[in-house]
Amino acid sequence: MKRLSAGIALLAATTILATGCGSRAGDTDTATAAGCVDTSGPTVKVGAINSLSGGLAVSESVIHDAIVMAVEEINAGGGVLGKQLELLSEDGASEPTTFAEKAQKLVNSDCVAAVFGGYTSASRKAMLPVFENADALLYYGQQYEGLESSPNIYYTGATTNQQIIPALDYLKEQGVTSLYLVGSDYVFPRTSNAIVKAYAAANGIEIKGEDYVPLDSTNFSTIVNKIRTAGADAVFNVVVGGSLTSFFREYNSAGLTPEVMPVMSMCVGEEEVRSIGAQSLVGQLSSWNYYQTLDTPANNAFVADFKERFGADRVTSDPMESAYTAVLLWKAAVEKADSFGVADIQSASGGVSVDAPEGTVTIDGENHHVTKTARIGKVSGNGLIEQVWESPQPITPDPFLKDYPWAEGITG
Repeated sequence: MKRLSAGIALLAATTILATGCGSRAGDTDTATAAGCVDTSGPTVKVGAINSLSGGLAVSESVIHDAIVMAVEEINAGGGVLGKQLELLSEDGASEPTTFAEKAQKLVNSDCVAAVFGGYTSASRKAMLPVFENADALLYYGQQYEGLESSPNIYYTGATTNQQIIPALDYLKEQGVTSLYLVGSDYVFPRTSNAIVKAYAAANGIEIKGEDYVPLDSTNFSTIVNKIRTAGADAVFNVVVGGSLTSFFREYNSAGLTPEVMPVMSMCVGEEEVRSIGAQSLVGQLSSWNYYQTLDTPANNAFVADFKERFGADRVTSDPMESAYTAVLLWKAAVEKADSFGVADIQSASGGVSVDAPEGTVTIDGENHHVTKTARIGKVSGNGLIEQVWESPQPITPDPFLKDYPWAEGITG
């Protein structure tokens, strides 16, 4: 387990270094960055960084739409502290180095009050030194592998104990005693699967195999054949982006069905179902904190407004809702602090809550994560995901898994 922990630390460090080659992400004019936000006029600038091109655009461009809608709604309601928000959008282009460069531009040149965005853990880790060195704020709205906390990042997506562990608990309750692990080759899948393996060892679950593919990979024939012959009870899937279509096409072609070997996915939401095709996914499982099908007043309004703004054929998903909620949380923290200042927001943010489409979420002032209700869903023939299980109450974030003795070797 110590070797495993060291490997994860090396992986994270390698990612940060690799994404910072050429011009290091931390090389910023800190004094200029910290003091250039202009709140003297009727508007305040905020930024968004999402992949609008490249292999992750299928997942991230719709997240940008949700951020746009949140900003538009806030402006229609009078803005923040009486000021309208001016949204500056940048394309991360599915490249961590580009995310770091665009973050530098938004923070140091455009002087935004906060940035919303990032998708992969590689993109977040590439941007992290930019925000810490400039003492600026990033609201990262995506689920991730945990093991991180920064005073300059607010994590509004699920951490490990709010998505991965509930998914494993659900599979165990369904009688699963063996798993095959598959993922894209970057930080989130590899660290997630290290946690899965530690959980499995503590809970009598056998790992039948583990494979990774490069981002944007379309060749899954070898891996699916290995899965088919491994005899696992289920597949734990952390493949992301455009590769998902190829994975499930190959999976179905091999005769693997939810009845034969179900797939529990960490990154398949309604938008991905739409891109892959519902016929390829009916009956497959996903672990999230939000589904479009949640029947609450807040979510019904969110879905209706989104469809009115972007088209009746559009769908909402967990990453979109979480990014939308991130903007609302920033607004609530600013208003509680009565200030756009970073230090003021940091001091005021603990306990800030909003009634989001997923339910009430509350910021933990110590680790900057939020409470989340865990939900397991099953893909239906209409392309939506129907909830089959949820946690009894919102789960307090535990990004370093302090309450899980079996994870001690991973988290240090």
